[in-house]
Amino acid sequence: MRLKHIFTAIVIFLCAAGSTRAQELNCTVEVNSEQVEGTNKEVFNTLKQAINDYMNTTKFSQAQIAPNEKIECRLFLTVKDYTDDTFTGDLQIQSSRPVYNTSYTTTLINFKDNKIEFTYRENEPLIFSETQMESNLMAILNFYAYLILAVDFDSFSPRGGDPFYERAKMIVQMAQSAGETGWKAFEDTKNRSSVLDGFTQPSTSSIRDLLYQYHRGGLDEMALSPDKGRAKITSSLDILKKIYDIAPMSVMLSMFKDAKLDELVNLYTKSPQAERDKVYELLYGLYPTEGNRLNMIKKGVNK
Repeated sequence: MRLKHIFTAIVIFLCAAGSTRAQELNCTVEVNSEQVEGTNKEVFNTLKQAINDYMNTTKFSQAQIAPNEKIECRLFLTVKDYTDDTFTGDLQIQSSRPVYNTSYTTTLINFKDNKIEFTYRENEPLIFSETQMESNLMAILNFYAYLILAVDFDSFSPRGGDPFYERAKMIVQMAQSAGETGWKAFEDTKNRSSVLDGFTQPSTSSIRDLLYQYHRGGLDEMALSPDKGRAKITSSLDILKKIYDIAPMSVMLSMFKDAKLDELVNLYTKSPQAERDKVYELLYGLYPTEGNRLNMIKKGVNK
């Protein structure tokens, strides 16, 4: 478990530049080009290797993370069209973190970005820059690297991801100025601008408090006291209702569902009936189309 995450992320950003700096991510990369016909497939292998090398060798911050504490994440790029060095498709982003005193890992992010478009020439080098936007591909990779870091740090310390959200904000601003696809404000409720707003705008940023309470106060305590840990998770879910009341179309609600609903079903199927009823009523009010899965909580049925 990354114990250093528990302390404020700001401190580690002030560490001396000459200190040891380990790369933060252990990222699995997949590129699916099955929908693209009649083209040289080698470019997709080259792209996959380039992204893999970039995500796993770039040092994105001053954060001090030991090699065995790297954040587990996955990028799955589906290419739907490839024309004149331009790739169009979608990108599934997933990340997870270990739960204290267990072998269990919990999903933090499970998000699908449907607005992926970028140009890439075979064997083109991907070079990291903190201050410039080298390409839309680089902006996309940097944005999600910082989002993965931000959410991970939020889960270990109260609003510990602040420095990473600031970096993500800079990327969004640069990409918006460049007029690239998937970044425009108010264009889409689930594009990258909306995702950043969801985590940082006052109306919905309480999702970050939920992340901390759910993981540090809840899951991390369940090995010692399952009932107390689960009670903390139950309490944290009230934040979802508050977000829904203020911003019912917020991407935060769907991102939480996609990352956590199956886990919640597993957590509550054996809990006391009163607790199951409370969680069912709250979640069904937010996700009425998920009745089949939520009924497992209400009935106490294991998956």
